[in-house]
Amino acid sequence: MKEEYKRAIHTIDATDQILGRMATLIATLLQGKNKPDYEPHIDSGDIVIVKNASKVRVTGAKFSDKIYRHHSNHPGGLKERSFKEVVAKDPREVVHLAVNKMLPKNKLRAKRLKRLKIEN
Repeated sequence: MKEEYKRAIHTIDATDQILGRMATLIATLLQGKNKPDYEPHIDSGDIVIVKNASKVRVTGAKFSDKIYRHHSNHPGGLKERSFKEVVAKDPREVVHLAVNKMLPKNKLRAKRLKRLKIEN
């Protein structure tokens, strides 16, 4: 009983947009919360294309102070990268991480993230 939903395509220009506010909008579109027939257990969200990810802004001192942490669950396995390092390596990852952390932590998260296309 798999239903197909008509998915709209949203294009977002990240030039001079604040990262968190833009990620909130993207997460809402990927979940389908902007639609009148939204149900949390059904994946009826839209496709989102983000352009100019390298031109996204952050407020305050986050550019130098924000740290992304990941732990491998082994002793001494804490990995830390600053916002500056992540942007220098791949600016698309900053947008991807922000949206990823704003989506609900459930089985639909991976499917929703596949509909997010980020262009540099």
